[in-house]
Order: sequence, then structure tokens, then C-alpha cells
Amino acid sequence: MNLLIIRGLDILLSVIGILITSPFWILIAIAIRLESKGPAFFVQERLGINQIPFNMIKFRTMRLDAESGGPVWSKQNDPRITRLGFFLRKSRLDELPQLWNILKNDISFVGPRPIRKHFADLLAKEAPEYNQRFLVKPGLTGWAQLYAPYGADTEDQLKKLPYDLRYLKGLSVFSYFKLIFLTLFKFSDSSGV
Repeated sequence: MNLLIIRGLDILLSVIGILITSPFWILIAIAIRLESKGPAFFVQERLGINQIPFNMIKFRTMRLDAESGGPVWSKQNDPRITRLGFFLRKSRLDELPQLWNILKNDISFVGPRPIRKHFADLLAKEAPEYNQRFLVKPGLTGWAQLYAPYGADTEDQLKKLPYDLRYLKGLSVFSYFKLIFLTLFKFSDSSGV
């Protein structure tokens, strides 16, 4: 029952979010194209529930050659990020297209952050219990996004795992709303709004 209610809330909130923010999508896309060559959107394969791959959509914040040498952990103040990309990441506006992923049922508003298979395989070798996080749909926010390190390397990513498993074990409509509220509060507090 919790999962059905959460799915209903995901649909409702993502539709409202898309309708309210869609004019900004156009402006952001134009700004990205004016700043640098390449697409405005960044599409990357990530793992969803039960490790089923899906294409996650974000606004592009990095140079086109960001991973010319292969997969690299993203980090805070990453030198591969464009000037506009820093603003988009700090304001979380780069995440807006993921409302479409929520509507499509790839992810939820709340859950472990979706990860690439390359990194998931590395982390599962370090901690076999890592794959438990795939028993629930990934999300935009969660305990790990609020209280764990950024996740710029394997060690930081493994520090996120107990928080991801905490959400899995306590999955409920109450925890869903609580994490959305805490995220909005933390975001507005850290942005000075």
C-alpha cells in the first residue's frame, strides 16, 4: 500500500513540477547552448530498481570531453564543470529534467541516488550488501543526500550505504514526506533563501 501511495504522489508531484518549471527549462537550455557547444541535456545510463538500466536526464553541467578518459567520480567543485554548470548544480536546477524520469517511473522523489553500473560493480566488490539498495526505486533525494558525504570516491560512496539502507528498511509514506520536507528545508537554508 505504501508503494502504491508513493507512486501516486510521484505522478502528482512530478506533473505539477513539470508544469510549474517548464518555462525555466527553455531558458536553461538556451543558456547552456549559448555558453558551450553540445546538447543542453545530459543523458546517462543508470541503474534503477532491481538494477534495471534506464536513461537519466539532467541539464548538462560539464564540458563535452568530461569523461574522455573513462568513467570518473563526480566531485564538488569539479574542474570539468562549466561556469553555468556550477550555478545549475548549486541551485539544483540541473536536476529538473529528472521530473520526467519520475513521471516515467524510472525513479521516485525519494530513494538512493541512481548510480552507473561501472561504479555499482566496484562498490559491490567492496561491500556485498551494497546491492540491497537496488531493492527500492532510486530517487532525487534521501537520507544519504542529506547527511552523507558528497560521494566523490569509493570510500565516500560506501559511507552513503547505511543511509540508503535506512530508507529501504523504513520505507513509508511518512518517511517519503519527511525526506522531501527535510530536503526543501536544507536546500532553502543552504541557499540563503
